[in-house]
Amino acid sequence: MKRIGVLTSGGDAPGMNAAIRAVVRGAVYNDMQVYGIFDGYEGLMNGEIEEFSRSSVSDIIHRGGTILKSSRSPKFKTPEGIRQAAAQAAKFGLEGIVVIGGDGSFRGSVNLLRAGIATIGVPGTIDNDLGYTDRTIGFDTAVNTVVSLLGNIRDTTVAHGCATVVEVMGRNCGDIALRAGLASGAESILIPEVPYDIDKICERMKAGKKRGKNHSIIMKAEGVSIPTEELAHLLEARTGIKTRTVIPAYIQRGGSPTATDRLLASRLGYKAVELLRDDVRGVAVGIHGDDVIVTDIEEAINIKNKPDLKNIELASILSI
Repeated sequence: MKRIGVLTSGGDAPGMNAAIRAVVRGAVYNDMQVYGIFDGYEGLMNGEIEEFSRSSVSDIIHRGGTILKSSRSPKFKTPEGIRQAAAQAAKFGLEGIVVIGGDGSFRGSVNLLRAGIATIGVPGTIDNDLGYTDRTIGFDTAVNTVVSLLGNIRDTTVAHGCATVVEVMGRNCGDIALRAGLASGAESILIPEVPYDIDKICERMKAGKKRGKNHSIIMKAEGVSIPTEELAHLLEARTGIKTRTVIPAYIQRGGSPTATDRLLASRLGYKAVELLRDDVRGVAVGIHGDDVIVTDIEEAINIKNKPDLKNIELASILSI
């Protein structure tokens, strides 16, 4: 292929810019023309497409968010929207498109593939919910952001002698909560993949208070069924310990990407270019150990992430 595009779709993730940079400069290195597609699939349908050069991606590797911007497009999910997007890709002569995003973005790339546009998926989401790859771009940064926030939260929790329920992002995947909770010494960690036990959480809070520990951090992933405020009220009522709530929300999605995310994005972005150069299509790139892997994209979408449950047990042991 000699002319390709790159877009970012869905929720932004730190490291997306590093991936864009790798695609653009990788394409230039391989004597390919490369076009930036703005506003995700919505921008593709509307022809918001611009040719990029190596200077178009200067000074972005350290920046969070995405210079191409992102959106969620209900129209693109319709047959008319897919036809419109494919027509715009043909108008600009795009032989292939690198799609940087999560599972919803990957599903969109499958629709483009069926419409005759070659696509390669690059996993860009803080949720880490794509099971075919060990890590997704943005996950490491999000975990580090939450760990930093928890340090601040614990300071005021200790000062006021209370418990705090902290709700973090991840949709139906508990990896951010699990890893950040373990790294921060959270007393209890609730994730969607494991049923929670209110009685055990209360017992740990009361046992801590009995031995002179006047504070607790309860880490809760957003996909856990009980609302955060309701959980806090329930814990306070059962233990008599004042319980606050903190929901960092979109703070977790921003910020300069860690070195780990920059390296991952650079490697996966360049691999996507190599694949399109060699006329490979309909796959997703990822990482296993230290090796870049290639997986059929429809298979990749259907492989769900499984949390390391040993980490929950370890967190419970270490927070006694």
